[in-house]
Amino acid sequence: MTTHLAFDGDVAVLTLEHGRGNALDTATCRELVYQLEEAAENAKAAVLTGSGTLFCAGVDLLSIDAGGASYVSEFLPALSDAFLALFGFPRPLVAAVNGHAIAGGLVLAAACDHRVAAAGEGRIGVPELLVGVPFPLAALEILRCAYGTTPLPALIYSGATLTVDDAQARGLVDEVAAPADVLGRARELAARLGELPAEAFAHTKAQLRQPYHERIAENRAADDGHVERMWRSDATLATIKSYVDRVLKP
Repeated sequence: MTTHLAFDGDVAVLTLEHGRGNALDTATCRELVYQLEEAAENAKAAVLTGSGTLFCAGVDLLSIDAGGASYVSEFLPALSDAFLALFGFPRPLVAAVNGHAIAGGLVLAAACDHRVAAAGEGRIGVPELLVGVPFPLAALEILRCAYGTTPLPALIYSGATLTVDDAQARGLVDEVAAPADVLGRARELAARLGELPAEAFAHTKAQLRQPYHERIAENRAADDGHVERMWRSDATLATIKSYVDRVLKP
């Protein structure tokens, strides 16, 4: 299992538990979708966090390096589906960002309704362009919904990863807590939001996010093909292999 679902009273706690960086591979994405469905049926609210001292380091590059182009074609739709399952979750959803939230990890946090980050050495950012790949459309629309259009070029074009304090100053996280308190604070807030009338909350959340869902629905099929072509290219796979060999493999 690459994610873990537990219930703490009326709050579901989903924990990413895959590899050294709680990274996203096909199995993790599919498991997350399934567990979000279970959480929506059995809890009033949910918290998303990572195991250990790291939230999510983004895409599992080891799996892409091992699987190549055919794996990319399987993985990218599952990644977008996981993002959209979070983004469309009808209950209150709070991110307990307990460490690094990089690339897809930041998208996961952005898909939530509120983000509590751990003080300390965690880094937050979206460095996709540094390895020559674009975001799937679903990811960009989720970032746009959470942070607005204006801040995105500076954030995405630079590929910078920010300190937690800088991330809070730029609105990427909503509040900062001591590492030992992050999960408790996220659960407290989720429980409070979970006391709101469920049908009214779900409808209001859907209203707020409707323009982004509509753009994704209208444009995803066409855009995903372009994104897949770039992720599958020989140049991109060579860049990923170089990074994996240099940084991730012992």
